[in-house]
Amino acid sequence: MSKHLQADLENLQRMILEMAGCVEEAVYAATGALEKRDAEAAHRVIERDGEIDLFENAVQEECLKILALHQPVAVDLRRISAVLLISTDLERMGDLAVDIAERAIAISQPPYPTIPDRLGSMTQRATQMVHKALGAFVHSDAEAAREIIRLDSEVDRDNEAIIAALIAEMKQSPDRIESGISLFSAVRHLERIADHATNIAEDVVYLVEGSMLRHKGE
Repeated sequence: MSKHLQADLENLQRMILEMAGCVEEAVYAATGALEKRDAEAAHRVIERDGEIDLFENAVQEECLKILALHQPVAVDLRRISAVLLISTDLERMGDLAVDIAERAIAISQPPYPTIPDRLGSMTQRATQMVHKALGAFVHSDAEAAREIIRLDSEVDRDNEAIIAALIAEMKQSPDRIESGISLFSAVRHLERIADHATNIAEDVVYLVEGSMLRHKGE
């Protein structure tokens, strides 16, 4: 590998990690605002969404520049391909964090829906998946990535249980249907964040092993 390619790959790594940190912060803030019905915190998440979009543009432009200048092969090409895929997933996580923040604002006024007890554990599990997926990428750890993929089914079970509880409450309390639907949507967005964390974990396996897992399962 040439010195120039090495320097550009290291710069690309710094860029994607900076973007990842911004997205992880947005997800934590949005889910925290949801659980606390904190409209002010939710507005801050929404206001920062443009930063994540700019990160995605910069990362993808850097990937295309490296491809054009260096024509990398083998593991270097896989790394750039993985970063392209990961940046898209991170941007979607940022959008979903904004969606959750908007739902947090919607339920910050009465009548309040009941926050299911299981939402806390689902939130913790999903945000841990995001953090661990990024850690697996940093350390090129395919084993850790596969563990994250397995965790996705637990988030799916949380999602199903919470949705069932919300539907039952809306049937019993029609005055809470509107706020219940907002919370319903937020839970769906959280489940999608876990899906994107799974995508990143699959990209790590591709980076390390050259095996494409997307849409194939384990």
